[in-house]
Amino acid sequence: MQPAFDQPTILTFEPRGSSAEGYLTVAAVQTDIPFEIRRVFWTYFTPQDISRGRHAHYQTEMVLVAVHGRIELTAEMVDGATFHFLLDKPTRGLYFPPLCWHTMTYSHDAVQLVLASTPYDAADYIRDYAVFRSLR
Repeated sequence: MQPAFDQPTILTFEPRGSSAEGYLTVAAVQTDIPFEIRRVFWTYFTPQDISRGRHAHYQTEMVLVAVHGRIELTAEMVDGATFHFLLDKPTRGLYFPPLCWHTMTYSHDAVQLVLASTPYDAADYIRDYAVFRSLR
């Protein structure tokens, strides 16, 4: 199946509610999320100076959302194109296509939600940057 986008892309989700009652944000498959969600996970209490990610996937597409706090992300495609993003609103997500090396740093209070297009498979991970670069 073809990825939805060929590079990292910011997605915007419509909030519903008010400051008096609070907010709800919905991300529906095919309307807001461009793939069938096969795995959901989240990260939290990440020390502020820690860099996470540092990998790519052969097949997996992902959407990352900073449900709370802020996440600074760097993404690199196999052609060398590099992108920088800041996620700091629960109404924005970042889509990662396959073959996108990504690195994240977090505020200590950050809660990151990840929606993935595949179940976990260790063989789908590219954890060696030299291997990733050799795919050009």
